[in-house]
Amino acid sequence: MGAGPRAAFRVDVLTIFPEYLAPLGQSLLGKAAQRGLVDIGVHDLRQWTGDVHRTVDDSPYGGGPGMVMRPEPWGRALEAVRPPGTRLVVPTPAGRPFTQAVAAQWATEPGLVFACGRYEGIDQRVADWAAGSGPVSEVSIGDYVLAGGESAVLVMVEAVTRLIPGVVGNADSVEFDSHADGLLEGPSYTRPASWQGLEVPPVLLSGDHAAIARWRRGQSLRRTADRRPDLLAALPDGALDAADRAALDADPPGRA
Repeated sequence: MGAGPRAAFRVDVLTIFPEYLAPLGQSLLGKAAQRGLVDIGVHDLRQWTGDVHRTVDDSPYGGGPGMVMRPEPWGRALEAVRPPGTRLVVPTPAGRPFTQAVAAQWATEPGLVFACGRYEGIDQRVADWAAGSGPVSEVSIGDYVLAGGESAVLVMVEAVTRLIPGVVGNADSVEFDSHADGLLEGPSYTRPASWQGLEVPPVLLSGDHAAIARWRRGQSLRRTADRRPDLLAALPDGALDAADRAALDADPPGRA
């Protein structure tokens, strides 16, 4: 007997600003939830506080600016929300980079729990303790600082869930995305064929599917070389064939 249908991908988000996560119910993700492909829970961390003021933060040991989120509410919240073995994701500018490859890996798992920090972040003991119950990933979506983890969670949840089969209607849209093969996606065009004196590249109107595929590959390579040469440098040996190298030599970086 074949495997049954995949259970809904479960996403739980812990935050002190639940309303910030409202976009998780919109667009493709909202439709995916309606169709039972994903299941999203947003939880207010303050319900796991133990005082009348619902305190979640305190001054840092060792001094320094700002406040640090206390471990006790986080411990109680994770015990209540996180299924055993589920990956805990902690957005932090001090984390490892979040990439398309990471998103693809996470999309194969049963679900994710996100911990949205604020202030100077979450007491490090929370992640250390949580590692005893499953994988913990402290990740960054870029080399900049945000007011909290909520914006990063919106980015990561969308990046991961759109890779779940059925969430995006046209699977080819996912296959040919930027970063899917380690390269940036090339330019896209639609009707009209001429606009403001600018023309769609003739090859796209030719109907020659092989020529179109070659053109798109070349555009992807050139754009990557111009905008993200680090991605080209990171490709494994053999990823570029002779035609790829000829395309790069014919149009050096600086014009994409």
